Amino acid sequence: MGKKPVPKKKTSVARSAKRYGSFKTKTLQKLSGLVALVPCTNCKTKIPSHTVCPDCGMYRGRQVLDKKKKIDKITKVKA
Repeated sequence: MGKKPVPKKKTSVARSAKRYGSFKTKTLQKLSGLVALVPCTNCKTKIPSHTVCPDCGMYRGRQVLDKKKKIDKITKVKA
């Protein structure tokens, strides 16, 4: 087996942070254009496409989540 190349000096933190920081910035710029917010058909709030509206609970014209229903919490344990 042949010898593999080894770096002569340690890569400084600033140099590696600069390299990975630019990668992160470019990736975030690419991803920012991909997420499209669309208005909900019922309440007109902006939501990501293909998701249930967190405000009214509608998805594609159907009521999926019941927002008016109150949840009764058990506060005391009956013995």
